[in-house]
Amino acid sequence: QVQLVESGGGLVQAGGSLRLSCAASGRTFRSYAMGWFRQAPGKERELVTAVGATGGSTYYRGSVKGRFTTSRDNAKNTLYLQMNSPKPEDPGVYYCAAAFDIRTIVNYAGADYWGEGTLVTVSS
Repeated sequence: QVQLVESGGGLVQAGGSLRLSCAASGRTFRSYAMGWFRQAPGKERELVTAVGATGGSTYYRGSVKGRFTTSRDNAKNTLYLQMNSPKPEDPGVYYCAAAFDIRTIVNYAGADYWGEGTLVTVSS
């Protein structure tokens, strides 16, 4: 089992940058594929990005390609989301998620474990 705690959310100006972190407990972090989801008020949760267990494979939602970068440090049990040039459509609660198989995240927008989320607000 793994517990996930997000941090780094807050208010960011459109065109600025923000980095989210997700700290994972346990010694098996390196075994999990990881993902970042977000949910805006009144909208369904959506997948933003995913990364395989070794970091070798990544997936990005089309609207964030070229602006957001996901990475992981397995030695630190931490997942990151670098958000550059955020846009007005990017705000929401960002959730970190872990799955045994990246296909769970990418194909089914699901996960085996979820964090509590961190709020990102974008000002114009």
